Amino acid sequence: QAQLVESGGGLVQPGGSLRLSCAASGSIFSVNAMAWYRQAPGQERELVATITGSGSATYAESVKGRFAISRDNAKNTIYLQMNSLNPEDTAVYYCAADVRLNIILTRRFWGQGTLVTVSS
Repeated sequence: QAQLVESGGGLVQPGGSLRLSCAASGSIFSVNAMAWYRQAPGQERELVATITGSGSATYAESVKGRFAISRDNAKNTIYLQMNSLNPEDTAVYYCAADVRLNIILTRRFWGQGTLVTVSS
């Protein structure tokens, strides 16, 4: 019964910024590692950033220095701060999370996706 709810997408001009949010809710025990993926028009889905339960982050080469992933464990939420956006960042962004449902069961959940469009 767990679910991920994404928000923050929209239209932004080149050079602008957006902040995406992804909150896990439902009958969950805890949320472990989480990640952001994106899929541009006509392209395959790619990994953008990951963050472990302890806060260790990794980034795709294309977004290093521009994007920052963070988490609020009390809210079971992660964020993606996106700065210096360019048209190549246009994509549907998806949140993924390893959710612990009970003491022994953990499963991967995906959000519905939120569209980010960078255009003047």
